[in-house]
Amino acid sequence: MASTADTKRTDAGRASSTLYSVLIGLTALTLLLQGLWAGIFLEHDGARDAAKNWIDVHARGADIAIALAAAATIVAFVKLRARRVLWLGSLALTILLLLEAYLGGLIRDEGQDALTAVHVPLAMALIGLVVWLPLHAIRRG
Repeated sequence: MASTADTKRTDAGRASSTLYSVLIGLTALTLLLQGLWAGIFLEHDGARDAAKNWIDVHARGADIAIALAAAATIVAFVKLRARRVLWLGSLALTILLLLEAYLGGLIRDEGQDALTAVHVPLAMALIGLVVWLPLHAIRRG
């Protein structure tokens, strides 16, 4: 028969896993919206003035995605440390999001449009990672 301590530990682990999944799920939603917002401003075919508001929304979305990914990384490291793949994957996601935002800033602020050839494929890889992480989180460790 399971002890009360074992039950509390299991419940705490389940709650931590749920919090992690929610944070990663919100990160995934934000990244999905990033693609939508990018599509809206890219339809203006380089006319930055016409698309400025959507470019700003896209930049703020990046900030939100980074904050959510960082929070998920902290939860995974503190509460799910035994599940190394989760916190390392989340850390990789956070670092890659920071790189992605940096590249986006160079494109937006410095006019280095050639970096779009790196920015967009990296965004696709980030979508893959942010979909894989919650799927891996629901597996039993």
